[in-house]
Amino acid sequence: VQLVESGGGLVQPGGSLRLSCAASGFTFTDYAMSWHRQAPGKERELVALITSVGGVTNYADSVKGRFVISRDNGKNTVYLQMSSLKPEDTAVYYCTRGFGYDHWGQGTQVTVSS
Repeated sequence: VQLVESGGGLVQPGGSLRLSCAASGFTFTDYAMSWHRQAPGKERELVALITSVGGVTNYADSVKGRFVISRDNGKNTVYLQMSSLKPEDTAVYYCTRGFGYDHWGQGTQVTVSS
């Protein structure tokens, strides 16, 4: 199982970024996928989740209305479109597999700062 995140970087407050997670080594359509994040000195938190079939989504209250999770089952990729970014969104963002989060990517750094 391999999960490889990309798309992080430095962005100004109010800006946007799209994270991607390329999955391999398992049947992608069998699993829900999610994004977590960990800010310095804080615990990891679930940001968004999307089910395998039907694309039902769920979001942390802190990102509702600003972030959108989506998946392309043909490309084995899950995305996180982040808009109206705030400094408190600064964190390492991780892609995870399944409802049990049994596999994690290496993470991608997102820094929101002017």
